[in-house]
Amino acid sequence: MGKIVTSKKTLSAAFVRSAKKPGRYGDGNGLYLLVGPSGAKSWMQRIVIRGRRHDLGLGSVALVTLAQARDIALDNRRIARSGGDPMAERRKARQMPTFAEAAIEAHKELTFGNPKDGKAFLVNLETYANPRFGSLRVCDVTGADVRAAVLAIRDEKPEVARKLILRCSAVFKFAIGQGFRQDNPSTADVLSLPAIPRKSKVKAHRKSLPYTEVAGCIDAVRGSGAWAATKLALEFLILVAARSGEVRGARWDEIDLRAGVLKVPASRMKMAQEHSVPLSPRALEILREAEALRDASGLVFPSMRGKALSDMTLSKLVRELGFDASVHGFRTSFRTWAQEQTNFPFEVCEAALAHKVGDAASQAYARSDVFEKRRKLMNAWSSYLAGKRGKVVPLHAARGAV
Repeated sequence: MGKIVTSKKTLSAAFVRSAKKPGRYGDGNGLYLLVGPSGAKSWMQRIVIRGRRHDLGLGSVALVTLAQARDIALDNRRIARSGGDPMAERRKARQMPTFAEAAIEAHKELTFGNPKDGKAFLVNLETYANPRFGSLRVCDVTGADVRAAVLAIRDEKPEVARKLILRCSAVFKFAIGQGFRQDNPSTADVLSLPAIPRKSKVKAHRKSLPYTEVAGCIDAVRGSGAWAATKLALEFLILVAARSGEVRGARWDEIDLRAGVLKVPASRMKMAQEHSVPLSPRALEILREAEALRDASGLVFPSMRGKALSDMTLSKLVRELGFDASVHGFRTSFRTWAQEQTNFPFEVCEAALAHKVGDAASQAYARSDVFEKRRKLMNAWSSYLAGKRGKVVPLHAARGAV
């Protein structure tokens, strides 16, 4: 088969079908038809790659037509003449992962702040992308493929559809970085999708009790058979109008009993700023009762297992006692009472809830936390809960407090 049979003309499809004599038949661009002693036919290309001659097998005639062989040979020459290596390109093609395989590799490289997010990444793709194009080579997936997958769930699960676009995009970015493809077909301009309904960012208001019923709820909590720390934590939370996590995570080293202050560190505050909470006489009584529960955890209100109480534990107790309210809703009860039953200034009431007031400029100048005024407000709230329901805090008392 070493003999080369030359021809003035290039090969034809008819000649390729009829050729039987063993040998090599040239076509141009280094392309040859090889006919073996047994009559088997295949394609071979002789090509110089980076200064060295190579013979590349291009496949059997039964699988590769003359036109296809010519296209492959021409592409190989273009790559070689530009300094590339068509052999390396072919190896890369053989190693090309499917979309599903690329997703797994991309997942390994990505960083997730929460393990659940990492798991959700793969579950989302396995559920909605892989059944449609997971078995395709990652270089062969098109915008139309992604678009069809997204549209299939767009109306019923808009947020899932939105995340599917982003997760597919992450896989394609990985593929681009690995040299498996040049573009990202999971972008808005490629997909040309109709608008995906956005999930409303407005949170439903948490249920709260009318402030006239809060004292009755405290009485019910005190008389319940709940764990001592649970009862104390819930009453304390109501008295100081704090968020659940700020109370459940309270530690003894954050409390100054003599000064009557709880200092919640920035790490446990929603606004990431330390917040000093003035403690009313009843709040201090609760802390003295809680001292009997001190354990190695350092928590003021430890659970029976020596860990922080869960928000669900407090919520469950309120519901079981027959009150249709959330734990966070007691802050609303306090704020409504302050608005309707006192004349304390707006900024004092908001500061008691650790809310920011005004724009950035006004906040820059108003640097006081109005702590002493807040102490008088919280004492008034405690007194109201102790039995002065329905009685308005005297105007002169409120004025004296400010």
